[in-house]
Order: sequence, then structure tokens, then C-alpha cells
Amino acid sequence: MTAAAVPLRAVLFDAGNTLLFLDHARIAAAVGAAVGLPLTGPALAAGSGAAARTMEQARATDRERAAAYLETLFVQAGVPPGRMGEVRDCLTRLHGERHLWSGIADDTHTALSRLKDAGLKLGVVSNSDGRVEEALQAAGLRGYFDVVVDSALAGIEKPNPAIFRAALDVLGVPADAALYVGDLYEVDVLGARAAGMAAMLLLPPGASPPSGCATVRSLGALAEDLLKERLAS
Repeated sequence: MTAAAVPLRAVLFDAGNTLLFLDHARIAAAVGAAVGLPLTGPALAAGSGAAARTMEQARATDRERAAAYLETLFVQAGVPPGRMGEVRDCLTRLHGERHLWSGIADDTHTALSRLKDAGLKLGVVSNSDGRVEEALQAAGLRGYFDVVVDSALAGIEKPNPAIFRAALDVLGVPADAALYVGDLYEVDVLGARAAGMAAMLLLPPGASPPSGCATVRSLGALAEDLLKERLAS
């Protein structure tokens, strides 16, 4: 699965939409109240595919890509584009109270525990705002990781291969013995490959896999596949 030339020693992860997910119910309720529209968590989540495509196609900074993702979610849910100023103000307030990306999938703890127990080093490389470690801590995930690299603190963003190499240097693992798992092809897969790593996309439900790229549907499936591969090698 990893196409690695040497045995796998480390798995690095993106944070948003890979380890951490938006609390759609929380932000739908708050923004809906702010703009006077009946927004719901499921309605907001339904726009995730379109929002991800917008983010992938944006040729911008990471902060601008994240803003484009969030705005697309709300437009898809029926908020007029002219109300985006109110949406941004509300999201800024919510993010100050608690990180917007605070949800995790049901299988996350089990998957990370299995990988850690198998002797793999784990890390996070995230384009974030300086608060990704705080978000991981709040979600109960920080203890699984040997290194966390946040672009705002590192001064470099994915897809620059230097940010991946910074994490590998801390781990003491060569690039060809590591796998990176993220959700954006242009940012995560191409960046990790440029650093010499194997890369994989975590696909949301209903998403079509891109050609020429390894994919997985959940962290639980990732752990199962990687551990089977280690036993077979």
C-alpha cells in the first residue's frame, strides 16, 4: 500500500479533515442564529465535498484556502454570499472560544493506538494558525504523536517539502520509511512526494478516488491495512 522501498517506520498525518473535523452542529447553530437562518449540522456537512473541491483548487495561502472552504460550506447550505461578513465574524468568535476543528471520527483512538503499539512513530504536519497542538490536546489526541509541526510556527506551509522534512528530522526517520496521510491532493500528496515520502488520501464518504494516488476511507481501515502489510513483509 505504501510503496515504500524500506520497512515503514513512521506515519505522519494532516490535522484538519484527517484527524480533526469541524463541529458542524455547533457552528451551524451559532451562525444560523447570527444570520437568522435555520441552519443544521447535517445541512452544513452536506456541502463538504464542494468545499473540499474549492479548497483544493484555490491558488492562495493556507488561511485563504481555509476561508474559502468555510464560506463554500455556508453558501451550499443556503447562506447568501452577501452575508459572509457576518459568518466570518461569528466563526472568529467561535474559534476564539474553542477550536473550530474539534471533532474526531469514532475509530480515531483505536487506530492511532494500534499504530503506536506496533512500534510506528507518529506525527502531525499541518497548515494551521499556531493552535493545532492545542486542538489535538483538546480532542485527546496529542499523546499519540512524537512530533507536531504547525505551519504558523514553523514559518513554512505545505506543499513545501521542507515542512515534511522538519518532522522527519525530529523523528530521525528517512523519508522513504515514512507515509503521509492527508485530504488534499495538491497540498498533501504532492508536498509529501516532493519530500520523498509515500502519500495517501483519506477520502470522505462519496468522494471519487483520484487516479494514481493511494486512498483509504477511514483511519481504522488505514491501521488495519498497514499492520497487515507489516506482518506480511
